[in-house]
Amino acid sequence: MDINIGAAEYVHEVKALVDEVSRSQESAVRDAAALMVTSLLDGGVIQAFGSGHSEAIAMEIAGRAGGLVPSNRLALRDVVLYGDAPVGTLLGAPGELERDPSVARRIYDLAPVRPQDVFVLISSSGVNGSVVELASIVKERGHGLIALTSVRHSTEMTSRHPSGRKLLDLADVVLDNRAPYGDAVLPLPDGGTFGAVSTITSALLAQMVVAEVVRTLVEAGHTPPIYRSANVTGGDEHNRVLENRYAGRIRRGA
Repeated sequence: MDINIGAAEYVHEVKALVDEVSRSQESAVRDAAALMVTSLLDGGVIQAFGSGHSEAIAMEIAGRAGGLVPSNRLALRDVVLYGDAPVGTLLGAPGELERDPSVARRIYDLAPVRPQDVFVLISSSGVNGSVVELASIVKERGHGLIALTSVRHSTEMTSRHPSGRKLLDLADVVLDNRAPYGDAVLPLPDGGTFGAVSTITSALLAQMVVAEVVRTLVEAGHTPPIYRSANVTGGDEHNRVLENRYAGRIRRGA
């Protein structure tokens, strides 16, 4: 059987999506960066949250080489690591905790959050209870909110939050990773698809926003607080000086 579903076809699809995201999200990237810059100049921190595979994008935003030092990653496991929830809380059926709206309040209350902080919430579907409830809390508390989601996927889903709202309904800025419904882009011969793309395009958007933040700060005469790799000479020392400015407000590890 002659089927064109290999590596070359996947790369072709990814390249097209990367080009599409780069063009279509330019304005949203600028808007997201403007929210971040306002927060940073006011002494704020970027609070990033993603559950499931979206946590990879929260890691892209918070605490990586070449990224912003004033950034903090929130996660479902915070209710165990920083709260008093038993470890068994994390051992339920896959996806169970991320669909539970009640976990969001505990995550927010356990976080080292200040009023000037801005939040980046990542979820391709944008419909699960934890992320929608966290978005609701973020807006109730007056924080800026950036959603990194798939508008197409989210639009085709029914919200799993009691309010019926989705992440994109609550955000000040929506960054659309343009992933298709179901995320995967290549067809299987007997039905279904494979070859997920949301991680690639979401990471691209995250780095585009950081690049725009850095450009804005530099043009305004500020020195951007950027991590150096811990695996280059002097990296640890450089990073330690910057991290000390945000002592108790950014968590690393775990």
